[in-house]
Amino acid sequence: MNRNDVLKLMSYKEYPCISIILPTHRTAPQNKQDAIRLKNLIKETEHRLSEEFSQREVNPIVKQINSIAEEIEHNYTLDGVAIFVNKNYAGKFDLPFPVKEQLIIDETFATRDLVYTLNRSPKYWVLVLSEKPTRFYEGLRDQLIEVVNENFPAYFQKTTWDEPLRVGEITNISAYRDEKSKHFFRQIDRVLKSLNSSEPMPIAVTGVQRYLSFYNEVSENKQHIIAQLEGSYDKTSPHELAKLVWPLVSDAIEKNKLVLLNELGKAVSANKYASGIQQCWRRANEGRCHTLLVEKDFHYPAQLGDDGLTLYPAEKPDQPGVIDDAVDELIESVIQKGGKAAFVENGKLTIHQRVAAILRY
Repeated sequence: MNRNDVLKLMSYKEYPCISIILPTHRTAPQNKQDAIRLKNLIKETEHRLSEEFSQREVNPIVKQINSIAEEIEHNYTLDGVAIFVNKNYAGKFDLPFPVKEQLIIDETFATRDLVYTLNRSPKYWVLVLSEKPTRFYEGLRDQLIEVVNENFPAYFQKTTWDEPLRVGEITNISAYRDEKSKHFFRQIDRVLKSLNSSEPMPIAVTGVQRYLSFYNEVSENKQHIIAQLEGSYDKTSPHELAKLVWPLVSDAIEKNKLVLLNELGKAVSANKYASGIQQCWRRANEGRCHTLLVEKDFHYPAQLGDDGLTLYPAEKPDQPGVIDDAVDELIESVIQKGGKAAFVENGKLTIHQRVAAILRY
């Protein structure tokens, strides 16, 4: 899952969009109940749809959901699974953190947990610098998957050193080799820059001090590097490497949240902020939200006023016409208009009624 997947889901505006969020378990015997709970949610989906649509309209949608459910291997799930189905789309995503069981039928998909995954546990790259070879991994929390393609693993091409540099009358083979190493790492960095151009992801770099020094000298991706780990890890397993890298990445992510809270404070002083769900909703619809900050457990079922800009708390969240979670809709609106959304710990936005935005103007 990446940000483009989320944006695609957000683009659907039709009724019904069915979102099924199921907590799952990584180990037995707890995971034995996951399939049963999913089956019950599918039955509930069919019942609710049957109250609004004919069986002829309901059957294809339920068939799509059942087809996805059959593909789930419950012995290999993470902490949650999200299923999204409407007349034109069907898909699922695994979630690496605990979620609340939900069945949401609305005009849009409930993408909050996907956005939360991207912000709480964003994917990241791990570059393991070495001449034999340099390896590349995609990381999600404490899991690493090696990228194997035409570019990686990347092997340093040894030569017979027949084109040495010269310092005065002395042949400097060491300096020549250093330049060859820099050239090697520069080529790798260009590949990484190309991969990161469409959807930038944070980068962790590992290697011995000499290689880290060379790479830092030639890299054009410095703004994306959030962690460096010195040492020789070219033969370290992905599992063991993840144990070393993830704490560094996690710390960097938490520090970034503190930076955002500090930026919010500056925005408040400059009167370039919105506070509370009502203000943020209006500013998001105006396209003014640069960064939205939301407490991780804040939900707000609501009804929308006739003007499209006023929210009213919903007394009965499961009734037709109710927005199951206006926070989810708010996040979607901000992202679709080019803004960012980030989750912070509960209690960090108390004075803003749990949600605030840094405004563009």
